[in-house]
Amino acid sequence: MKKVNSLRTPIYRDSGFWLKDIPTMKKAFADEVNHPSDPDLYIYSRYRNPTVVQTEQELAKIEGAAWSLLAQSGLAAIDIALSIFQDSSQPRKWLFFSEIYGGTNTFIDKVLVARRGFDIVRFTPTNDSYSLSQFERLMEQHKPNVVFLEAISNPMLIVADVPEVVKISKHYGARVIVDNTFATPYTLKPIALGADLVTHSATKYLAGHGNLSAGVVCGNDTDLLKQAIEYRKLVGHMISPDDAYRLYDYLKSFHLRIAQHFSNAQRVAEFLFAHPAVEKVLYPSLPNHPTRAIASKIFCNGYGGIVTFDLKGNNFYQKQNNCKTFIQAVSESIHLIPTLGDADTILMPVEPVWGDRYPFPGMVRLSIGIEPPECLINVLKNALDNICC
Repeated sequence: MKKVNSLRTPIYRDSGFWLKDIPTMKKAFADEVNHPSDPDLYIYSRYRNPTVVQTEQELAKIEGAAWSLLAQSGLAAIDIALSIFQDSSQPRKWLFFSEIYGGTNTFIDKVLVARRGFDIVRFTPTNDSYSLSQFERLMEQHKPNVVFLEAISNPMLIVADVPEVVKISKHYGARVIVDNTFATPYTLKPIALGADLVTHSATKYLAGHGNLSAGVVCGNDTDLLKQAIEYRKLVGHMISPDDAYRLYDYLKSFHLRIAQHFSNAQRVAEFLFAHPAVEKVLYPSLPNHPTRAIASKIFCNGYGGIVTFDLKGNNFYQKQNNCKTFIQAVSESIHLIPTLGDADTILMPVEPVWGDRYPFPGMVRLSIGIEPPECLINVLKNALDNICC
């Protein structure tokens, strides 16, 4: 980033940048052919913006990548990451792990398949874990040129063995994209494990305050960077400089916030695991979690900030009623908001959102915040103590 006479890069709200004469303009557009990530001469904010570039450089450091590019949402970042691998001369299959964000799955069905005509293979878990031998059989059978997965799935928190998935994928010549939103670079850095690209909904933990929308794609390959810059420029997936500026400030507390999110989640998971009104707790560190061994192997600083749990009940309707009772009981302190990664603990009921995919009427996904854990556990205890088992 160019030095300025301030400890902060200003918010450059310019739509277009001043090119003082024809030679300067010629140089700017000649340089643009090579898609520099931090150009000597900025042209137009849909191409690049200095405030955005500063935040991108900080994100690359956090992710342990050579570069990062911001977009206006997590799905926009996923679109960039996937689209730069689209090649009409290589109409091969793409493989997606089935346990991924619902918006990504809808993007696959409505855009990649219905509009772009892709041949998609989905890899589904067995007994709430991914079989590497089954994955390798699919790779050998279909030989996809792209593999996409989430390190921790939403909302069932299935942990993928990212190092082994990357190794197998590379053996069959596939490029690998890892959505690292749930794990975060605090505990997992897929680029260091050989992934080609990493995406985040930066709306979540990277921003961490529930008040901006952003996405980021990161990588090491400079050719992929140039392709990603060009694609983002052509489709207009650019974040505003104001949001980039705010995100830059939020990143200063990223490691402190995430440490608290993860620590609180561990304590909440242990509390819920011991409560008689709770039938099942999904959290990767717990001894009964199907992918605990994988999580212990690949994570270095905790197991995430999401805890999913299922309330007890004798039948579907009692579980459903218990879920409603619980949500009402905590509503003054823990709000039902359809996102995650906020500084405050928030929740979502699973069955009303995911429907037949996860028909568990007593199941709740908690996005654990950074509040004092004793206060949070007290709220949960008061609500659960009144649940009919």
